[in-house]
Amino acid sequence: MLSDIEICRASTLLPISEVALRAGLQNSEFHSQGEHKAKVSLKSLNRLQSNPTGKLILVTAMTPTPLGEGKTVTTIGLAQGLAKLQRSVMACIRQPSMGPVFGVKGGAAGGGYSQVAPMEELNLHLTGDIHAVTAAHNLAAAAIDARIYHEQRHGYDDFEQRSGLTALRIDPMRVVWKRVMDHNDRALRMVTVGRNEADKTINGYEREDGFDISAASELMAILALATDLKDLRARLGRIVVAYNLDGNPVTTEDLQVAGAMAVTMKDTIEPTLMQTLEGVPTLIHAGPFANIAHGNSSIIADNIATKLSEYTVTEGGFGSDMGFEKACNIKAQVSGKAPDCAVIVATLRGLKANSGLYDLKPGQPIPKSLFENDSEALVAGFENLKWHINNVNKYGIPAVVAINRFPQDSGEELLQLKAMIEALPNNVDVAISEGFAKGGNGTVELAEKVIKQTQSNATFKPLYSFEQTTEEKLMAVAEAGYGASNVVLSDKAKQQLEALKKHGFDNLAVCLAKTPLSISTDGSVKGAPSHFDVPIRELKLCAGAGFIYALCGNVMTMPGLPDKPAFMNLDLDENGNIVGLS
Repeated sequence: MLSDIEICRASTLLPISEVALRAGLQNSEFHSQGEHKAKVSLKSLNRLQSNPTGKLILVTAMTPTPLGEGKTVTTIGLAQGLAKLQRSVMACIRQPSMGPVFGVKGGAAGGGYSQVAPMEELNLHLTGDIHAVTAAHNLAAAAIDARIYHEQRHGYDDFEQRSGLTALRIDPMRVVWKRVMDHNDRALRMVTVGRNEADKTINGYEREDGFDISAASELMAILALATDLKDLRARLGRIVVAYNLDGNPVTTEDLQVAGAMAVTMKDTIEPTLMQTLEGVPTLIHAGPFANIAHGNSSIIADNIATKLSEYTVTEGGFGSDMGFEKACNIKAQVSGKAPDCAVIVATLRGLKANSGLYDLKPGQPIPKSLFENDSEALVAGFENLKWHINNVNKYGIPAVVAINRFPQDSGEELLQLKAMIEALPNNVDVAISEGFAKGGNGTVELAEKVIKQTQSNATFKPLYSFEQTTEEKLMAVAEAGYGASNVVLSDKAKQQLEALKKHGFDNLAVCLAKTPLSISTDGSVKGAPSHFDVPIRELKLCAGAGFIYALCGNVMTMPGLPDKPAFMNLDLDENGNIVGLS
């Protein structure tokens, strides 16, 4: 079979203007960024306001493995399958980060005959939104250190007289705004900034700092949760970047940098329009990483798509304990629009990997035994899939399991898995999905079952309300969501919790950052664990995004490169074409 990029290049794509007009946009509501991508103006929402709202389908998955379960393939394949049924449909996905593109995972455009095209443009820079987020974030970081330097070099009184500004008196030991970059660079997790030559202070005041990956920036979450440019600007101004010497929060508004950040991010508010290989309009907006971030496409993209089409297919990062949980408890409560149906992606090899009988690591070859008939491993791993089906049902959302088929899969085991799912008492349907090999033709059955489930009378119920205390919200996600028995706060987290209450930040959502490789916070624990502890080592305030960010276990907000990174495969051929991207 051809590689993903070869399939993409062999496909005939429509001009982006034709894709936009077919989607229902007017000429004044989009502006092209080349032949095959365009920015969509938010003016379209004003015109579309009176249109009926279409069905929202959220694609999630069982606990992922280093192999990848094909969630984006299923998202794009399902959208194409709905189009085959003559349904009006759009897809909404997140912009890939160059961290995983150059690291382990590779691209995030889908694959085979179910991908967004051109895949190299999607995977590398696109229209620069992540770079704009990076620039705006680091502008705030520079403003903090500059303010500390100018206020302290001759004292606060001198600063106020010299500048005409009120001294913020930032405590250098309590700066909570790290820098970011869109690459995996473990060496930058902890750094020292402001170092000087002997007897000089021109570089600023020395303090400990660090880097996160850009997708984990609060600005990315703000972009995903903002409803318009005015809301984006207001949220940017609420960001708390440090605390002063009296222990009070210092915001970007206090630094008078929020306006410049908004200017830097002005164009990011517009989703990017592209197409699938079969011409289905697709909106790309916001960023990835549901293990360390919000992990969902934007409210704005959903609002545009659901007003233009009968069905909108989107996805949440990683398994249903990650992106799906945040889509329901954070995104849906902010937007007021809950999913009408969930699609849970499962694979034979993923189930076997979740049996605990295989030791799989990122970047290592897939053992051939994983594709051989192994009923014991399949039955053991099925416990994980059952957990995710039950998890979706907790929210009152009807579901369809999509068994993502790989060429090596055993027909006997596919039928065995399908029968096990059909025997469950839950409100769940099942279909074998072959979007990778057959495009929309391989997902027609899945599309039919999704349409049927969207007609159910769903009663959406998030796990918590924002009015509950932070402790109650953390317990709700850990106990009701994960099946844990307890949340264990570190001494540092307890102190932070008290400070958050003191400053009036107890009415926010919670965003738990943990390993995606287990339902628990220990990536080595497979299957469907229960009655475990959820250790929270640190709480971070994201006042602009509207949530408190809990770091669980040893999760890292800056990934590292593996022994053999994916960038080693990338190059240009003699004609200047990109090779090695998948």
